[in-house]
Amino acid sequence: MKKILIFILLCCLNTYGKVLSDSINTKLSSLNTEQKNVLYELAVLIKNGTDVKQFWLQHKNQFPELNDADRDELAKQVFENSHVIYTPPKNSAIKFWMQTEFLTNWMFYLSAFIAICAVIALFKNYWKLLIDFLIQYLAPIFRYLFSPILLTYELWIISVLCIFYGCSVEEFVFRTVIIHVGLCLLWSQSTAIFAKEYLMKRYVFKIENDFWGQNPWTAVKTISLPAVILTIALSYVLYRVPDDIFYNYEIVISGITAIYALPFWRFLEKYLYPVLFPFKSDKRDRSINSLGGCIVIAILVTSVLILQWNPLFYNVIAALLSLLTISFLILSSKLNYRYHFGNYYYLQFVTILFLAAVFMYGLHIQLNEIVWFSLIGASIFIIIKYFEIFSFFSDWKRGKAWAWKLLGVSVLLWLLAKGILYVSKVIF
Repeated sequence: MKKILIFILLCCLNTYGKVLSDSINTKLSSLNTEQKNVLYELAVLIKNGTDVKQFWLQHKNQFPELNDADRDELAKQVFENSHVIYTPPKNSAIKFWMQTEFLTNWMFYLSAFIAICAVIALFKNYWKLLIDFLIQYLAPIFRYLFSPILLTYELWIISVLCIFYGCSVEEFVFRTVIIHVGLCLLWSQSTAIFAKEYLMKRYVFKIENDFWGQNPWTAVKTISLPAVILTIALSYVLYRVPDDIFYNYEIVISGITAIYALPFWRFLEKYLYPVLFPFKSDKRDRSINSLGGCIVIAILVTSVLILQWNPLFYNVIAALLSLLTISFLILSSKLNYRYHFGNYYYLQFVTILFLAAVFMYGLHIQLNEIVWFSLIGASIFIIIKYFEIFSFFSDWKRGKAWAWKLLGVSVLLWLLAKGILYVSKVIF
């Protein structure tokens, strides 16, 4: 019964509001111009807080019987829906001023048009002289402004501005693009400044030589210091936009680069990489040995952070594990072991052990990113090994069996997908 009464009350209120609105519209449409002018003036007085009693008494006889509520509502509607057109009196000062303004505006337009025509004519008459002047006096300035040295510093300043102001951009895609343009410029131009080589091909070649050069301290200047600057910039970005968590991964890369370029790691490197390469072989590239030493250091750092059991380090741990996964996939590749396969077989076992450990750790702390890294890494590892099995016997692209091998890749991907779905269903 209570609900029925509420429903009837609401219906009555809606009906009353509709009737009131229709009544106002009817009265409004019946007003003539003089009545609307009076109501407009009345609305102006009401908005200014003026007492309208005296004004209404003077003009009340021009209207049919109206109560104060209808009168105020009509005045409000007239005011809101009126467009006032002011016509100044003839020979008045305001009319003279308006005519003067109209005349001077047209004089301004005509002046601008004449000026444009004159400038074009002057360009036509003096174009050769202008070009000769630019070549003679301004070309040296442009050569100086865009010289390799000065351009490097100009781009470095632009990179700082991109990072500083890019963090203020609200739109995610634009913000990410602007910040990363700044980060790339900051790293490249800082490297150019410290290496004193202002063309990319030259300073890339220089830092490659400095990393294993006779004087290891040059690597600090050309590799470590730019990486430190980049790490500081990434720390600022993380402070300003902490929701963009992928910068955690980038700061780990720059941090590792800054630390691993220090000279004492070159001395310790020969004691570190044998952990992953226990069988002696002189046929590996030196970069592979350095990567092995860097992996050992990264494993130690990651283990220390994991043993803290602090959620504060989870993003950094995830970044380190993702880099370690990529590094192990590189080290486990057959391309690095052309003559001696003892380390190759050993690293297959180590890589499988590492991927399994990462998967179990991700499940234990319930961090989906780490679980996905292990699953994706394991899938890539299996596909690489599939191709490498055939490479022991022949080039997989040659011969008539390549189509069967390609079909095997399709079946392998299908089995991996099914396996991941099954494991996900069982675990989650």
